[in-house]
Amino acid sequence: MTGVPASAAGGTDRRPVPGAKLGAAAVNQASLWNIANILTMIRLVLVPGFVFLLLAEGGYDPAWRAWAWAAFAVAMITDIFDGHLARTYNLVTDFGKIADPIADKAIMGSALICLSWLGDLPWWVTGVILGRELGITLLRFWVIRYGVIPASRGGKLKTLAQGTAVGMYVLALTGALATMRFWVMAIAVVLTVVTGLDYIRQAVVLRRQGLEAERAAL
Repeated sequence: MTGVPASAAGGTDRRPVPGAKLGAAAVNQASLWNIANILTMIRLVLVPGFVFLLLAEGGYDPAWRAWAWAAFAVAMITDIFDGHLARTYNLVTDFGKIADPIADKAIMGSALICLSWLGDLPWWVTGVILGRELGITLLRFWVIRYGVIPASRGGKLKTLAQGTAVGMYVLALTGALATMRFWVMAIAVVLTVVTGLDYIRQAVVLRRQGLEAERAAL
């Protein structure tokens, strides 16, 4: 006997430290409440508030529409920053991967549907944009085993154009500004269709390459 504990001598005594599991759980819980996820949660909470503000007083009161635009603008700004913060500071979580695209589609989808319901925006525009987003989401799942389709510059321009156009429609604009928002929305629709077709092309190429790699491995 040396009088030295087995743990200090390199032995196999690995007694659990009291509270170790609790500590690990606390770390995991803390990682969920990072700034990127908080911004995503704020965007999710803004969705019902935005809908209420947009439809208040029948949906045609300029003051309420201005408040709705403010809520929409905050949602778009948080959309820009949460992804950037998550990638830059390694704050990517499973919650963020799921909640972020849901929040994006929820705020944009609710705005488009409400605007069409109020008669400000043709339903076919809402159908094209939402159909494209749903189709691309399904497309990503279709090829997920072969890789990830990266966000393109065109896709980012599409998002910017959609946000700008929808924001202009949320405001009670008249005259030249009302005419301008029509053309901004037209640009957004064109970018929506073009980038959607490009995503389809990328998905087909990615799947073909994945199948060829599988055949070569066999």
